Amino acid sequence: MSRQQPEQQAPPVQRLRIRYAKRGRLRFTSHRDVSRAVERAVFRAQIPMAYSSGFHPHPRISYAGASPTGAASEAEYLELALAERCDPAEVARALDEALPDGVDVVAVMESPGGALADLLTASSWLVELRGSDRAKVEEAVATFLSTESVLVERMTKKGLRSFDCRTAVVSLEAVEAAGEPALRLVLRHTVPAVRPDDVLSGLAEVAGFAAAPTALLTRLGQGPLDEATGLVGDPLA
Repeated sequence: MSRQQPEQQAPPVQRLRIRYAKRGRLRFTSHRDVSRAVERAVFRAQIPMAYSSGFHPHPRISYAGASPTGAASEAEYLELALAERCDPAEVARALDEALPDGVDVVAVMESPGGALADLLTASSWLVELRGSDRAKVEEAVATFLSTESVLVERMTKKGLRSFDCRTAVVSLEAVEAAGEPALRLVLRHTVPAVRPDDVLSGLAEVAGFAAAPTALLTRLGQGPLDEATGLVGDPLA
């Protein structure tokens, strides 16, 4: 006997792009846990989601450029596929109310089409180095920027990998945040991805600078990189 074919779901009638923030203690939440929280919030907010076809339909939610566990972010992105047309402002209100504290909706807009991930080519970061010496931070930054290639190692799903973290750094400068030394950093999205903690490893490698374990990573922006200015644009603009 042939197995019964699953019901085919109707295609979405609207797609909404959402920028959300991951703040406070939620910085330690994994992307998988955030995605589960979003699915629960979508259900509680009674947003009319489009569903995938197949034997186990699930709401059509796509994510792009998720930040690593341990990093806060002001610029995380996802896209919802809807079965009915909705007012983006109303979806923003309902979803924000349903999400846990620390996962906050920043902006919602109707998708113009195309792949959201293609617009996310770089990120800007603030790395707070509380308790560090400002002069040593500046010296390490100068040494890093004057070095053509900086090899670091990181454990990945495929094992220990060695890669050049210098090529992804568009800009790096020593600044202050809340009266403490910090780094302002723009990273080009590469394969393998270079993260702010890789740059800290690079600073240790070329300049002997050891950041405190309490370094705080916050993604300030994520979007298209303007190669002329080195600035990260708004993918929802």
